[in-house]
Amino acid sequence: MSHRIAVDPLNQDEEQAMDQPTLMEDRRLSGDTVQIGAYTPVPGFGVLPVNAFLIKADQPVLIDTGLAALREGFLEALAAEIDPADLRWIWLTHTDPDHLGNLAAVLERSPNARLVTTFLGMGKLGLHGLPVDRAYLLNPGQSLDVGDRLLTAVAPPSFDAPETTAVFDGRRRALFSADCFGALMPAPAETAADLPAAGLTEGLQTWAAVDAPWLQWVAEPAFRQRLDDVRALQAEAVYGSHLPPARGMADTLLQTLDASRNAPAFIGPDQADLERMMAQAGVA
Repeated sequence: MSHRIAVDPLNQDEEQAMDQPTLMEDRRLSGDTVQIGAYTPVPGFGVLPVNAFLIKADQPVLIDTGLAALREGFLEALAAEIDPADLRWIWLTHTDPDHLGNLAAVLERSPNARLVTTFLGMGKLGLHGLPVDRAYLLNPGQSLDVGDRLLTAVAPPSFDAPETTAVFDGRRRALFSADCFGALMPAPAETAADLPAAGLTEGLQTWAAVDAPWLQWVAEPAFRQRLDDVRALQAEAVYGSHLPPARGMADTLLQTLDASRNAPAFIGPDQADLERMMAQAGVA
């Protein structure tokens, strides 16, 4: 049975602190992995991380391309870490706008890069009018050799687009989990561990209800097998597209996602809610 998740408009200070997508400073997650992160405000719910990642492998890999609204800053941040001409791979986890926002610009600056996606992903890119001539198709379970490590495509337990592939870096034992394990948050945080446990659980479950509403219809044995498949990777770090870096938290994230199947369904604000929120924010 579903019910409405309450919409609590942000207080005035929080609204002033972040009222538009904001690029954060690049963050080094390991010796060769960098997060190019941003946050975007979600009125009534707080903020949502939107992360891309650069793996400085022998053949450098960019995972996702960020928000179009932050194009100039994103491209500058990328160029500060690597000459885009040296990129060999752009791994697009899926074709949502917050993942392909700067794809065309990055491809233009990275003439030697191939674009990792799936057959369905390639089809969707064509519908967006984006170039597919450099596509490299990789299915879940298959690996990409980038010189000093293998990157394996993983079917994540939750997703909002069927072409989604997460990325497992076997050398660093890091899972780049795409939309899976995303969390709505009251404010930006350095790491997932910095969030209060109850707040992290609420943020994870709310995001799961928004991003993967079908979870409540999945049979428990089948879903838990998918969770076990991820658990078997023994990931030491989870780097989500919509989560601050999470080290040593894979089991916690998996358990919370499992419980999300029984969480309330998400029902978004209607027009009356929107007008009330705008009025409280002082927007005419």
